[in-house]
Amino acid sequence: MAKEKNYVSEAVMRRMPKYYRYLTDMEKSGIERISSRELSQRMGLTASQIRQDFNCFGGFGQQGYGYNVSELRLEIQKILGLTNTYNVIIAGAGNLGQALANYTGFEKDGFHVKCLFDINPRLIGMSIRGIPIYDIDEMEDYISNNKVDIAAICTPKEKAREAAERVIKSGVRGIWNFAAVDIAAPHHVIVENVHLSDSLYTLSFRMSDE
Repeated sequence: MAKEKNYVSEAVMRRMPKYYRYLTDMEKSGIERISSRELSQRMGLTASQIRQDFNCFGGFGQQGYGYNVSELRLEIQKILGLTNTYNVIIAGAGNLGQALANYTGFEKDGFHVKCLFDINPRLIGMSIRGIPIYDIDEMEDYISNNKVDIAAICTPKEKAREAAERVIKSGVRGIWNFAAVDIAAPHHVIVENVHLSDSLYTLSFRMSDE
């Protein structure tokens, strides 16, 4: 029996999307079976670490057989909640917000961007790939009248916390924050703070250590 997510470490959960991504690529390439050793060579992890990670959810392989790629991908898809569908709004229709709306890959995993909101009168009334941009002052009413699961915050950092407060009060339970400031929320709201600069700084650190 798979363990509850609450008992799985943050480090393990951070690796699950990577497993999903690699398994998706392998399935597309026609690979049907893979061992933990072969998977470790592809992903840069140890075979022991992979087995330990999967054992957190009950384990999926068979001794001497390895893992069925399609079945393992489906199990991880379920763990990540990717068998569900999510309605997404974007607060902030600048370059980053528009880039998110333009990316079609999210829809393949069940994330559907419904609309964007902004304060810029030159953007209000326009659409991105058929997705409308509304006035930010309409955001609470829209959330109240439509099923919205996730709000992506792409505003300047000075406006990010205010935008987050507004969507939280309106009932959104998931926030994907791209603003250059961390956002905190009540325990019933899940926040994923994404700092693009962090990975760039990590790259810089690793290059300077050569």
